Amino acid sequence: MSDNLIDRRNFMKATMAGMGGFFFLAAVENKQEVRAQGSKKWIYRTLGKTGIKVPVVSMGMVSAGNPNLVRAALDAGIIHLDTAHGYQRGQNEELIGEVIKGRPRDSYIIGTKVWSPYNRMTFLYTEEATEEAFLKRLDASLKHLGLDYLDILYHHQVARRESALFEPILKAMEKAKKDGKTRFVGISTHRNEPEVIRAAVDSKFYEVVLTSYNFKQRHYLEVREAIAKAAQAGLGVIAMKVMAGVTFQDPLKPINPSAALKWVLKDPNVTTTVPGFNTFEEMKIDLAVMEDLALTDSEKEYLQKQASLPGLYCQGCGQCMKQCITKLPIPDLMRAYMYTYGYRKPAFAQELVVSLGLPRRICEDCDSCPVKCSIGFDVPRKIRDVARLRDVPTEFIA
Repeated sequence: MSDNLIDRRNFMKATMAGMGGFFFLAAVENKQEVRAQGSKKWIYRTLGKTGIKVPVVSMGMVSAGNPNLVRAALDAGIIHLDTAHGYQRGQNEELIGEVIKGRPRDSYIIGTKVWSPYNRMTFLYTEEATEEAFLKRLDASLKHLGLDYLDILYHHQVARRESALFEPILKAMEKAKKDGKTRFVGISTHRNEPEVIRAAVDSKFYEVVLTSYNFKQRHYLEVREAIAKAAQAGLGVIAMKVMAGVTFQDPLKPINPSAALKWVLKDPNVTTTVPGFNTFEEMKIDLAVMEDLALTDSEKEYLQKQASLPGLYCQGCGQCMKQCITKLPIPDLMRAYMYTYGYRKPAFAQELVVSLGLPRRICEDCDSCPVKCSIGFDVPRKIRDVARLRDVPTEFIA
């Protein structure tokens, strides 16, 4: 195995223990480049066997709404934009299409994700998840973006090994690549990530993995090990949810976004990250990370402290769904709560809540809630809070 990868035997040797069992990666040699970007010097890494070279910070478009910010990011040297077919009902892809219009096609990398219907309790696909439906959504995405082809097409929001290997989706992606509608194929996951990543490796089909990875994950060591296996197999690895649901916008609870980004990027098997910065100041902070990935003592102290607090990041362990009498999709509802109070994007949360088809009466009929969250969330309170978004007129939500 090459020097820039961490194998299973040396995995724990590459870490050093922090307070309370929290780990930081020690310095590990990695094949990366430093390129001049104006007066700055940014770190670039290669996205596995795709050969694509990108800065270690890219732009996640999940809640982007300002085309001028996207233009500024591209002008500053950001290369890769990450979006999805379902973001803002296609308007997100349309925004990107307007921004990139007229720019040389080889000056940017576009990745989009296509979702297929699944059972929210088992996370297995329903009968509506067909090859034809997947390709129809892909064509709609290409139309939104104004592109003939994508750089990366993702099999989106996968939570089970069986789903990662689901034949109709693999056939659709294979056809898309054969027809020249995408250069590379990938898979995205933000629940049960290690299992999904290992399935992606075993498939020998996927070329890129987009995974949740952050310092607040209780199982981050297992995620890190799966990422190392993927990198060893030649897959490019992109990290999302790197901020773990924290927000820039609450002056009473200041965060350290640089620390969160650096913690992920200290893993040499991660090619790039896709934080969803929403202001020019946030962009400035994120881009500055690319000049120096070294964690300061104050940043380490911040991470160690925050890692022990529940915060807003749902671990997606699924324990709650086994306990809930009415079988509510609690992890999805906790994600909507995070979108509302962490990302400050209630419109995005409302879209998710409405899609869940919840009963009108929710968390009202049980004498006591049997759900005991593994990280201490007050589940019924959060559900009642975020469920109210169903009744708010869309035009009243920013």
